[in-house]
Amino acid sequence: MKSDLSDVVWFKSTRSTGSKECVEVAHLASGLVGLRDSKNPTGPALVFGPGGWDAFLTGVSEGRFERPA
Repeated sequence: MKSDLSDVVWFKSTRSTGSKECVEVAHLASGLVGLRDSKNPTGPALVFGPGGWDAFLTGVSEGRFERPA
């Protein structure tokens, strides 16, 4: 699925420290959610449906995406 992300408003978390290690999120009119690397705003973005976005956020909050020690 391709989504047109050219006119969406991207934002960083209010908890972002301003470092270059950030992601940006955009809520699309279609109910989808975009996620991209703030260091590469013209690069690829992930697009989630509502259920996928909820699952992704749950995974992040539970630490499922932490790098192994």
